Amino acid sequence: MFKCIDVDLVQRIKVSGLFCLQFYKVVTGTLLTLFIPQNCDGNICSLTENYQNEEPYHKWTLYWNILSMMCFLTTYAFELKRENWAIKYLDIDNNLPDNHLKSVIVKEKELDKQMDRLNLIYYRIILITAFSYFVNILLTIRLLKKNYHSVSTLSCFASFSLLVMMKLYNSISVGYYSVKYDKMMSAYMSEFVSFNVLDEDYVKSKELLLDNIEKKDVSIDKSEENDDKSKEVDIEDILPTLEEEEEEEPDQEKISEKSP
Repeated sequence: MFKCIDVDLVQRIKVSGLFCLQFYKVVTGTLLTLFIPQNCDGNICSLTENYQNEEPYHKWTLYWNILSMMCFLTTYAFELKRENWAIKYLDIDNNLPDNHLKSVIVKEKELDKQMDRLNLIYYRIILITAFSYFVNILLTIRLLKKNYHSVSTLSCFASFSLLVMMKLYNSISVGYYSVKYDKMMSAYMSEFVSFNVLDEDYVKSKELLLDNIEKKDVSIDKSEENDDKSKEVDIEDILPTLEEEEEEEPDQEKISEKSP
């Protein structure tokens, strides 16, 4: 039953679901002037009050929020187009390395050109979006200095902006490495990583520890050997004493004969 399911359809459904989740956090993370709690005569402003605020700087900040959101929507539109192209013309084989596509797609000149074009446009769009959001953050910070209400103002600002920054970081990484290494990296689909070798630093530290233990054992063995040698009596040291004793015995006999 499951073998009849089209793999491309499963991938498209997965991308669509992830897009819906990311779209929600981007809307709340770009329209900061509307969704961040602000001070209205000692109370938290409602969404309507934030939207209808006629203060000039507040209005201009809201307009830039909307512009930043439009940049993200443009990014998402092109991102989905790029993902759909990759699903249609490419596939994923876990038995082959990630850079295998480069050696295969060169044989398909038209696909190679399309991939390079999609990657380059996507990378440029995401850079423009990142710049607009950076300005958006600066404008919002100045606005919140005037309309600060409570800790909830800071917590909402931090959580909303960090979620969008994570999305920007992932997208910039995907675009950069796709352009630099001539790949088609997905901006939505990711795989779990399985650790399959020992860490290099751990192996080196363990080898160093074993070397130190071996050196200590060798030094201990040498010290024990030296102690054993010091305890042993050299035969050459004993012989002179025996000869001296033999020479003293005749002398004593002579002395005894002379005595009356």
